[in-house]
Amino acid sequence: MNTPHALTALKKLMTPLLVVSLLLLSACSSGPVRRAPVENRAESALPPSSQNQVPQVKAPSGPYAANAGQAGYYTVKPGDTLLQIGRNTGQNARDIAQWNGISNPNQIEVGQVLRVAPPGMNTPSSGSAGVISTPVTSGGSTVSTNPVPAPSLAPAGASTTPTVVPPATPVAPAAKPADSVDFIWPTNGALISGYDEVKSKGLKFAGRAGDPVIAAADGRVVYAGAGLRGYGNLVILKHNETYLTAYAHNQTLLVKEEQVVRKGQRIADMGNSDADRVMLHFEIRRNGKPVDPAKYLMPR
Repeated sequence: MNTPHALTALKKLMTPLLVVSLLLLSACSSGPVRRAPVENRAESALPPSSQNQVPQVKAPSGPYAANAGQAGYYTVKPGDTLLQIGRNTGQNARDIAQWNGISNPNQIEVGQVLRVAPPGMNTPSSGSAGVISTPVTSGGSTVSTNPVPAPSLAPAGASTTPTVVPPATPVAPAAKPADSVDFIWPTNGALISGYDEVKSKGLKFAGRAGDPVIAAADGRVVYAGAGLRGYGNLVILKHNETYLTAYAHNQTLLVKEEQVVRKGQRIADMGNSDADRVMLHFEIRRNGKPVDPAKYLMPR
């Protein structure tokens, strides 16, 4: 093969290929470089600034704000009305307005704490007052908590001298608490139902319509009305900072609120208001909590 002719033919073949390669390189290097758009998903996933704000909870307000959440008190919620609150708590809306000094029943505020029980009723006890400790019993017998004396460890044969024990000094009876009250029976009627923590918070007495109902002790009338459901015409007496008495289902109330009464004074006539028969329902409350009246009443 002729070598010069072959080289000439090879040069003619490579020249167009070289031109095409240069054109392609020029096209690739010219013009701006475009990058694919990048979406910042971390920023798009962030909630708006308004979502980071914590909703403001309105603090309890009103004269009874300190009693929020306690028995006998109600905190107004959005949409509440005085009439609706009365239905939910079993009270009369007018009584609730009177207990809280509300002149316009349409003006109550969200967060306002309202009294929804008569003064002196259903109020929480303070501290641990009213807690009565009792000895532990087993099978009806009191279990002694006195320590058992340890057996003597004197060596055998040792002489023992009897120890003379002086006579015990008689212990004076404990004085009555300063807040104790001597209660008398509120009626001469027969007792028909005793105290029960679940079914009945007091004693029930039979009688005839118009029979006298008397004050069990000296005191002051803190409530006289029919605003408490289930009690009918009700009288509540406050005897001191510890004790209250309640007299329910009366036919006629003979006393008014803030009136001072004496032990044995006639305060109402027996009846059957909000009851299925003529009777007197009688309660004693110690630090706001019902107790068994039979344990506090003097013997008849």
